[in-house]
Amino acid sequence: MKFNSLVLLSFLLICCWLLPAAAADYPPPLSFSNAELRGRDFSGQNLRVAELSNANLERANFTDADLQGTVLSASVMTYANLHGANMTNALTDLVNFTGADLTDAILVEAILLRSNFTNADITGADFTDAILDGSQVKDLCKRAAGINSKTGAVTRDSLGC
Repeated sequence: MKFNSLVLLSFLLICCWLLPAAAADYPPPLSFSNAELRGRDFSGQNLRVAELSNANLERANFTDADLQGTVLSASVMTYANLHGANMTNALTDLVNFTGADLTDAILVEAILLRSNFTNADITGADFTDAILDGSQVKDLCKRAAGINSKTGAVTRDSLGC
């Protein structure tokens, strides 16, 4: 019985010593769920795996931001600037991108189901392996043009037009 207590105590001391170091190496993701972030400047920032669901991001600036794996579900991104943003593997379902600038954006393997792209500029955007509704693809193909400067993907081809 004494041996088991000693082993358990040693284990707990080691865990308490290692956990703070591990936490310092891997900070928790940023969380802006349900936040009012209208007009905020996030240009060039690393927002990997950030939580931005249900946020008001109208006219926010995400130029060249790293949004890989970010959750943007049900957010309002009307007239947002996403020029050159990397949204690879982002969860962007039910997002309102009306009038947004998605030029040269990377949306590889992003989930975009039921998002609204009315009047969004998608010139040079890369939608390779993105998950979209058939009606979204049909609408986006009507105005798809350009080549992504970072990935070399042709927008029309990446949409399967």
